[in-house]
Amino acid sequence: MDGGQPSPEPAPAPGAPRAPGSSVIAPVRAVLRLRRRVCLLRKRRFLLPGAGSASAGPDSAPRTPRAGPDQPQFFTFDGAAELSSRAPRKRRRRSRVVLYPEKSRKYLPRGERHSRAQRCLLLLVAIVGFQVLNAIENLDDNALRYDLDGLEKALQRAVFGQEAAVGRIVQLLRDYLATHVHSRPLLLALHGPSGVGKSHVGRLLARHFRAVLDDSALVLQYDARHHCPDPHAAQACREELARRVGDVVARAEAEEKTPLLVLDEVDFMPPALLDELHGLLQPQRSHQFHNAIYVLLSGAGAGEITRFVLQNASRALPVRPGGGRVSRAGAAGAQAQEELRAGLRALLAREHPLWKAAAVVPFLLLDKWDVVNCFRDEMAGEGFFPEQALAERLAAQLSYYRVAGHEFAVTGCKQVVATVNLL
Repeated sequence: MDGGQPSPEPAPAPGAPRAPGSSVIAPVRAVLRLRRRVCLLRKRRFLLPGAGSASAGPDSAPRTPRAGPDQPQFFTFDGAAELSSRAPRKRRRRSRVVLYPEKSRKYLPRGERHSRAQRCLLLLVAIVGFQVLNAIENLDDNALRYDLDGLEKALQRAVFGQEAAVGRIVQLLRDYLATHVHSRPLLLALHGPSGVGKSHVGRLLARHFRAVLDDSALVLQYDARHHCPDPHAAQACREELARRVGDVVARAEAEEKTPLLVLDEVDFMPPALLDELHGLLQPQRSHQFHNAIYVLLSGAGAGEITRFVLQNASRALPVRPGGGRVSRAGAAGAQAQEELRAGLRALLAREHPLWKAAAVVPFLLLDKWDVVNCFRDEMAGEGFFPEQALAERLAAQLSYYRVAGHEFAVTGCKQVVATVNLL
């Protein structure tokens, strides 16, 4: 026996009788031989290269070298030398996807988290913005009630040569009427020489407020010479004025409106009436007295205004050739206007403390072109054709201050009505 295996038994001769039990022993022996061969092949497969170099016989199969650490564990047609020369294949690391459980909370990194205080801050900003917008709309609604744009157009159309005064009056009214609640009333003091348009502006203001308020009882017009002609009855006039003002402001408070009180010829008022007016403006009075507009028309300070206009006549804009005139904001610039208001307020405050709380609006002298416009407007109102040549001829009959190429009327448009009535 070679290699530890038994030699195959000789096959029986043909035609020889078989031994009893040989039909069972032969298959068993074949199965045993197959089993031993399979076991031998398994042992040779797991042996290292070079081990067991001796041949195991003719039935033994060729040995298969065991795969080393650098050789693949699968079948290939390449030899061992070719496999060892190849570079080892790098395995790519696959990034693992992090999956959150369905019932767990997902938290952002600490730097990307949103604070709850930020949401509250945004909500607070939205609420404040809505309140501000609502307040602005309410202010606009309160100012639209008085139609200040229409008032400005009416004043500019009917009052000549007082562009700066009209603009300041409308601006003060617009600021005051922007809200209904006030801490003190508005006191407008219109000062200027005779015939420059102070009383005319007072009448236009009274007419406009009667129209927009739909109640004539909320507009009070008081003339010192007419309502209090006797200076010895100053105490009785004072009580009457206090009663009339109290009735107007009480009615306006009930209707939630702002009344208008126009007082003309204030420079002829007795000191007792000025004291009463000054008392009406005090913050100690009830709230209904704070919501009111007082317009005082006075000729006090006329000399100061006349001197200022004549000294600053060179700052006035020139007259256009052919009768046209450049629109101007008074005989002086904005800075000169402010100087005039400050000087006029200081002059009036020495006479009575009432003028310290007043918003002074000076009315300047009118030049010849403004007087011509007054004549044309009055002629049209009386039914005459407003002829330019006739208006200029009538205006030439008046007296003027002639300074620096300008002609300023001494009496303004005071004599226009009487002159047109003679036509």
